Amino acid sequence: MLEKSPAAWTVDEVQADKKWIYALSPPESAELLDAVRAAVGTTGPIDRPILDWRRGHFDLRRSVPTLAAAFREVRDGRAMALVRNLPRDGVTPAEFKLMTWAIGLHFGVARPQNRASDYITEVKNAGFAYRSATGRGYNSSAELDFHVDGSDVVLLSCYNQAPQGGMSMCASAATAYDVVVRERPDYAEALSSDYTFSRNGEESEGEEPWYAAPICTFKDGRVFCKWNRNRILNAQKLDGVPRLTIHQLEAMEYFDTVLRRPENMFCMNLEPGDLQILCNQTMLHSRTGFVDHPEEDRKRTLYRLWLARPDSRRLPDSWEVFYGTTEPASVRGGMKGHHFDEARRAFDARQAAAVGMRNVDPNTTKAA
Repeated sequence: MLEKSPAAWTVDEVQADKKWIYALSPPESAELLDAVRAAVGTTGPIDRPILDWRRGHFDLRRSVPTLAAAFREVRDGRAMALVRNLPRDGVTPAEFKLMTWAIGLHFGVARPQNRASDYITEVKNAGFAYRSATGRGYNSSAELDFHVDGSDVVLLSCYNQAPQGGMSMCASAATAYDVVVRERPDYAEALSSDYTFSRNGEESEGEEPWYAAPICTFKDGRVFCKWNRNRILNAQKLDGVPRLTIHQLEAMEYFDTVLRRPENMFCMNLEPGDLQILCNQTMLHSRTGFVDHPEEDRKRTLYRLWLARPDSRRLPDSWEVFYGTTEPASVRGGMKGHHFDEARRAFDARQAAAVGMRNVDPNTTKAA
């Protein structure tokens, strides 16, 4: 059995010890909004291309320590953190989005998330079908499967919440895998075998439409989990993909059932002004379906940011096929999509230098 880490938690443990929740003080909160408005006033306009904004445009000296503590919790603690009190009253959606981006610029290198190669996405129901071959959950109102995103960490900042549903759910992959090891060691072994994942039509030039990786694997005594039911099932519809065995299918169903046990599945309502930060190596997340406000300006709206982190860990070798490199403190992960152009490559190089990370040229896979 692997040594228990703080990331291997139960619901009772995270409810009893809420050190993973951080609150910005009023001066810290005010600084975030002031920094955004000052940057727009001197550098603007606010709707300029998001990649044009630089870390130096935003002075966050007062709020950085609290935010940094939350990121440390994500790396070394519960693998999740909740930051409260981002300014929301009187803040426009564009300002709130730019605030989320400014935080990202101080703590890593943002990664592209979809076929459009967007570096920050609006999580809002646009009527898309989650279960389609190219479906994504962030632009639907559907209940989502537990999954990890394609970066070291994911940030979700809440601007508007739905009047009904949309609850965030988190579960520790380390805890769930340990349960499977105890109860069904044969399923635990199956979870460590290769499963195929679809890229859902978001592959960039030179990438295959699917890749293979274990659901659960290990590195330096830690459980690393790559779980996304939707993409596994979508891959089974593609030509040339190895068929999963009955035993593999049973193992993934059992794993998902363990994740959803009441003692393992922690639920929280993200309120406007909340910032959720999750580790995509061991923290699985999901969301209940929701019914939205009819008014456009009140609809459930969050902003999602994927980050490669300067203090990231070395990844298992099997993760290189998706992340591009397993090297720590590297610009890695993301879905380069169909529009990964020179502007995006320039951003990666510039931002990597700003936060002291190793950049990997996407064309040559050599350090830049």
